[in-house]
Amino acid sequence: MQPKLSTRSNVEPFHAMDVLAEANRLKAAGNNVLSLAVGQPGNPAPLIVRDTAAQAALHAPIGYTDALGRADTRFAIAKHYADHYGVEISPDRIAITTGSSAGFMLAFLAITEPGGRIAIAAPGYPAYRNIIKSLSLEAVEIPSGDSTDNVFDLDAFLAAHREKKIDALMIASPANPTGATVSKEELTQIIEVCDREGITFISDEIYHRLNYVADDLTALSVSDDAIVINSFSKYYCMTGWRIGWMVLPQNMVRTVERLAQSLYICAPEISQIAAPKAFEASKELEEIKEVYRANRQLLVEELPKMGITFAAPPDGAFYAWCDVSKHTNDSMDFAKTMLREIYVAGAPGVDFDPVNGNHYMRFSYAGNHDAIVEAVERIKNWIGG
Repeated sequence: MQPKLSTRSNVEPFHAMDVLAEANRLKAAGNNVLSLAVGQPGNPAPLIVRDTAAQAALHAPIGYTDALGRADTRFAIAKHYADHYGVEISPDRIAITTGSSAGFMLAFLAITEPGGRIAIAAPGYPAYRNIIKSLSLEAVEIPSGDSTDNVFDLDAFLAAHREKKIDALMIASPANPTGATVSKEELTQIIEVCDREGITFISDEIYHRLNYVADDLTALSVSDDAIVINSFSKYYCMTGWRIGWMVLPQNMVRTVERLAQSLYICAPEISQIAAPKAFEASKELEEIKEVYRANRQLLVEELPKMGITFAAPPDGAFYAWCDVSKHTNDSMDFAKTMLREIYVAGAPGVDFDPVNGNHYMRFSYAGNHDAIVEAVERIKNWIGG
């Protein structure tokens, strides 16, 4: 007899991955496909990281580490907080995770009971919603504010909490898919509300160091009780290395350690050895960021000319969240047609906002500049035609 599948496993597919799969089929057939769909850097990890990993693979006895991670890796991350943010963090409060995804799961498990409610911003990264559901929790999606400058509608959040208690709030800044950022004033207000209402605050900071209009702001500069999740994936160009981290309130450390011991054992040791070297590669990484900046400027200048407007300011990350309602009321069909007719891949908005996403597309500008220029030209000719 085939197994009966659980209701909590019935999560929505990541539709952008379906678009990517079709893009890969077209590329394999010899077509010149350009991607604005994938949320990852086009560059490899910094050379010093790759060299360190190569030496470790040859000479280090790669194996299990402590569940919270190697002591030297945790120390390096703590030093990064002092150097980059001016915030002193004990390495004892840092947990190394198998990418930020493991950090989300560990945080949710540590602070909720089955049926608990976790608030997230809409539009937002679809994996948040799916991880929450798979853990038998409820995702409470809070819309962005009335102004395009607002990442989050605090009044709507409080109204949802009054209706039924919310256990935790997670905000990403810079955000996926919008690239919008939260100001220190706004973040302080949000955290103060969470403290007053007994709601745990989780800060997703995986797009830090990819802010084009302001300095990075860690939630730890506002509250020592925030749970912070970060990763080497985005700015540091290490998506496939599966290495992230959490900064935890002291009373959570042992709980997360116990969970990690059984769920993951540990993050890959070879990645733990190599990743801290990325902190020494700022020159190389800042050059990559300047390419993103040029790509971003190109989209800011050219897309509005095509009737594609920005639904949020693309202040950070490497995404543009765009209103395409002048051209379609079905972003999935728009994405498929664009790929089929001009070989340009984009992410349909329904992934990030199941309610209003049919009017939006997410365009990633993490690729090389020439490819972005060519993709924009194809879209211009396609829409104009």
